[in-house]
Amino acid sequence: MARRAAAAPARLALRYRVRCADLHAHLFEVELQIDAPAAQQRVTLPVWIPGSYLVREFARQLSGLTATQGRRSVPVAQQDKAGWQIDCRAGEPLVLRYRVCAYDHSVRTAWLDAQRGFFNGTSLCLRVEGQADAPCTLQIDAPAGTADRWRCATALRPVKVDRQGFGVYRADDYDEIADSPVELGPFWSAEFDVLGVPHRFVVAGAAAGFDGERLVADTKTICEAQMRFWHGAKARAGARDAAARPPHDRYVFMLNAVGDSYGGLEHRHSTALICNRTDLPQHGAAKQAEGYTTLLGLISHEYFHTWNVKRLRPAEFTRYNYGQENYTRLLWFFEGFTSYYDDLLLRRAGLIDDATYLKLLTRTANQVLQTPGRHAQSVAEASFDAWIKYYRPDEQMPNATVSYYTKGALVALCLDLTLRSEGHATLDDVMRLLWQRSGGGPVDEAQIAAAFEAVGGRSFAPEFRRWVHGTGELPLTGLLAAHGVAALDEPAQRAQALGLRVEEKNGSVTVKVVLRGGAAEKAGFSANDEWLGIELPAGRGGRTAEAWRISRLDDLPLYLGDAKKCTALVARDRRLLRLPLAIPPAQTTLRLAPRDAALLHGWLG
Repeated sequence: MARRAAAAPARLALRYRVRCADLHAHLFEVELQIDAPAAQQRVTLPVWIPGSYLVREFARQLSGLTATQGRRSVPVAQQDKAGWQIDCRAGEPLVLRYRVCAYDHSVRTAWLDAQRGFFNGTSLCLRVEGQADAPCTLQIDAPAGTADRWRCATALRPVKVDRQGFGVYRADDYDEIADSPVELGPFWSAEFDVLGVPHRFVVAGAAAGFDGERLVADTKTICEAQMRFWHGAKARAGARDAAARPPHDRYVFMLNAVGDSYGGLEHRHSTALICNRTDLPQHGAAKQAEGYTTLLGLISHEYFHTWNVKRLRPAEFTRYNYGQENYTRLLWFFEGFTSYYDDLLLRRAGLIDDATYLKLLTRTANQVLQTPGRHAQSVAEASFDAWIKYYRPDEQMPNATVSYYTKGALVALCLDLTLRSEGHATLDDVMRLLWQRSGGGPVDEAQIAAAFEAVGGRSFAPEFRRWVHGTGELPLTGLLAAHGVAALDEPAQRAQALGLRVEEKNGSVTVKVVLRGGAAEKAGFSANDEWLGIELPAGRGGRTAEAWRISRLDDLPLYLGDAKKCTALVARDRRLLRLPLAIPPAQTTLRLAPRDAALLHGWLG
């Protein structure tokens, strides 16, 4: 039986149809009808997807593009890496057909096999130049032979769909098509209400022990906490007070559980998530697993983006340019502040306790403090360079840049605790004021700074200059101490003490990163070296010269004894090298612990 929704306009300008052409070959087939094309109509496929700041060249997966007007074939000429010109007549319906190979398990592109399908519009749907604001329909067909096993889930509004969700959906414009991923397959699904807003959670790839009821209950708790964060205690769909109304009238979580992966991508009315299958809550589990806490943090992060980046967003993102990089220096705010609130709101919602929250915050702080690149680049610069650095990690990235996620979160923490220390207000007040002033729309750094000044009663230009645009250390320990948190020293891991990041696998130690200024760099270590062993000279007490094979860094104390120097034996491009290594003194890492419960709860709420 077909399910109907609100009537669509009588004539829609663009009509997309997606078929699962060949599950085993991972091929989608797409048909696009343009009701009123221009002469020499140009079409393009995006080179990136908003929220993931890297040119990914989706067009490399597109093949076999043909065009017809009526029964007449129309010539198609590729003009550049992602654009085609159609030699068509103006005003006469034009039909394009092509295929897209879908073999990327990530949340950013498209996937299709006999077990599951998934796609983003930016990977499958050509953009018609001159008609970006035209209304669209998207018809999604069930794969042949899947009967009632496969279903379809998307946040697009249905026009006419069957019980399994296959059929016709509508979008106001291309931006909505691009911002509405689609999940296909025999997934688990549940629906729930959050303060009057309908939500749905779909999970692909879950094992038999998956506890869906717990996932939904905890997700609902997160959503309610965030709606009240932004809109107050009276937050509810349809509220008379516009400030109390959430900006979305529906929402879909799409989670793909796999063997080993993690990540998420935000959309206006949905999010696509991926996690380890073992991170899902399990029936009968007495204790919340660390992986499940991480998953809840991911859910919290992507849902917070419903406000912070999808609506309240950088002025440079007022209208996306899908054909090239879209630069902004504000990712420290939109990603970093979201990273601050994702775990904080888990704590406020009662899903984690103080100790767990401080453990998560400790991890964030150490990630920044153990990255030499924090002295080389500010978070504003790192935001701008995301296109060439953050999403293209290499052996030198930790020395050249800092994460706008982690340091941005610490900047948010420092600003929040500074506001609280001065007794005026909190960062919560700044976020809500910025939302109200902007109407939930684009903002620039001047508007962000003005909101801090309005709430804090003074200019925060010095803090912005040092913490956002500078490369000095953040005043973490002092601010945390004033809010009931002690910063303790703990012994650093051996790799960190040596200035290395390594992979220990199958009895072999492979250097992945050599950190700037560390003992390993001074000795001459290089990324991709295989550290085979150490040589020790003759020493006190008649000790003879000796050499030892190592299979992990924790072997070093056993063989070094009290030696302060050794020769590291490494293999580099099949050449055996002897590197003089000075063993550094013991180093420490940070651990945050509760010190004053009353002060701590005043902050954590």
